[in-house]
Formats: sequence, structure tokens, C-alpha cells
Amino acid sequence: MTDDGADRKPSALKFQPDTTSKKKKKVHRPVYADVFSQKPTQVNELSHVHLFVNPYSGKKKGERIGELAKTLLEEAGKTVELHLSSYSGHLLEIAQNLEAPRKSVFAVVGGDGSLSEVITGRMKADLGQDDFFALIPAGTGNSMANDLGISSTQQAVDAIVRGSYQNLDLAKVEMVNGLPGSENGHTVRYSHNLVTWGLGVDSTIKAEKMRWMGPIRYDVGILMAIMANNRRHATLTIDGTEMDDDYTLFLIQNSQTGGSMLPLAPGASLDDGLMDIGILKKMTRRDVLKAFGMLKSEGRHVFHPQVDYHRFTTLSIETPKPTAINVDGENIGSTPLSMEVLPNAVRICVPGSE
Repeated sequence: MTDDGADRKPSALKFQPDTTSKKKKKVHRPVYADVFSQKPTQVNELSHVHLFVNPYSGKKKGERIGELAKTLLEEAGKTVELHLSSYSGHLLEIAQNLEAPRKSVFAVVGGDGSLSEVITGRMKADLGQDDFFALIPAGTGNSMANDLGISSTQQAVDAIVRGSYQNLDLAKVEMVNGLPGSENGHTVRYSHNLVTWGLGVDSTIKAEKMRWMGPIRYDVGILMAIMANNRRHATLTIDGTEMDDDYTLFLIQNSQTGGSMLPLAPGASLDDGLMDIGILKKMTRRDVLKAFGMLKSEGRHVFHPQVDYHRFTTLSIETPKPTAINVDGENIGSTPLSMEVLPNAVRICVPGSE
């Protein structure tokens, strides 16, 4: 990737095409960044596991997966304390108020939102940097698990037992608490995955009403949002540079995938000290449909002429009236929003080499 752009504007990243791939939508797939830019470290003295379980995740299979994970961890000699959530935000409260031995593993059975709650709770308690986190996938999308290379409960448990960890960037996200019309003060979340504004949030709000459909609800939701084609005006500020315009969507990413395994940010690395943003400018329905089709085709949307791609350390979004914000798969906030990247803020478990 190379830099391009005027001196007074953030430099847009230009992706190199992977010429070994077949052309789809008239372009090759982009060359992807490495998910991690640093090497993992081995930590072998972690014997205490706090197991946080969202029993409602993944069509209510979370509790069953949690019980299996607990059994497997105990069979491997780990001491396990189980924590079940009862409502949205409960895992955050438990994690924030929990007294835990130093160098504990905070393992989360759930999806991206559940992991976000536990990390946020530990960071709010000013303890997250001393903790080790792990993810046992049980959500609907499981995009972070995909980037970490974890696909099963057994694989996740094996990774915890082996003790291979990578540094993980976080973004401190400050915003209005609650969706538009239900605002209630301000809140802070620590995002490990993604922050979305615009059409993407409209689509997830619609998708939440169709949970019975499973992962395909994300596709249905985004098609409904595309057809609505709402006008969205925002002032986006990236590393101090202000851009005021009409926009379709902001895809703000730490990970490469989001939603239902969508390749939203081919250039993202989880530990490079930066977050990535794909800016979809104001588009017609036809252009949005084309961009969405390119996105689903291995991230080819980065070659769409109405898409700009940047990296940043600070970002803010201001809008004429409150608009919805999605953090790590959860529709929880409204604009105005400000973000700051925290490089290598925590450590997360990954499958090590055999």
C-alpha cells in the first residue's frame, strides 16, 4: 500500500491488487495485511481462569459451550471460576468489580460484544493491562475469533492451556450512552473489534429484530438499509484534520472482519498501534449495492472509487443531530463520538504453533 492525497488532507491508503487471485467485479482481491505484526509470547504460569459466559449468545448455546470449556480447562489442571451474565452489560459489571489474582486469564464464552464488555470492565477498573484475555467463540458473527484463528471450543481451550499470547490494540471510545431517542448521559467503551456509523448501524438495528434468521440477518438488514438510503451528514476528524460532508458509512476497524465474517478492513492489523477506517462517501443505491457486492468479494470494496481508506490514532464524529453508534457488534451509543487508539493495551490468547 502507498500513500496518496493532498498535504492538507489525511493520506488515503492505496491497496495493491493480489494478481494471483481471479478478478471479480473487474478487480483482483487486495493484498491483505498480516493480522498481527508482532510475534506471540509464551506465558506458562497462568493457572487461574475466570470464565465469563454469555448464555444467550449464538442462539442460546453459550451456556452449553461454557460448561464444556470449564470441564476441559479443569481436566487440563486449570482452576476455573464461572461467571454467568443475566442481562446486557452484566459481564462488564462483573469484570469491573472482580478481585482476581495477578496474571489471571479472563476467558470469554460469547461473541465480540461479550469480549468487549469484559475488556471494558477490566480497563475501567484500571486493571486490564495486567490481565490476559481469551475468547471461546459462541456468538453469531465471531469475527474476532476468525481473525485470531479460533474456530472451536477445543481449539480455544488448547490455546489457553498452551499460553500463547499476542498484544492487542484497543480504542477508547467516548460517546453518548444509548441510541437516539434513548440517550442517557455519556459512556466509555474499549473497542477491540470495530466501531460503525451510518448505513452499517442502520442495518444492524434492523438485523437485531430478525435474530431468528441467524447470520443471514446481517445481509438482509444491510439490503434494507441500502434501499432506505438515508441522508447522513457528519463532521469526521481524523488525527486533527476535519472533513465535513455527506457520507454513507464509516467502517472503523481494529480487526479485519466484522458482522457475519465480512472482510471489512483488509489492511488492519490487531497490534500495529493504529485503527483503520473505510469511508463510504455519499452514494446512490446502485453504487452502494455495487460497493457491498465488492466488499463481500474478499474486501474488493477498497477499490471502489467512492471508498477512501485511512489509518489513524485519534478520530471524532459530530452530527447535526444524534445518530447511532455500534461498538463491537452492539448498538449502544450515539454521536458525538471521540476515539483514541491505545497501542498494545492488553494481551489476547491465540493458537500457538504445534
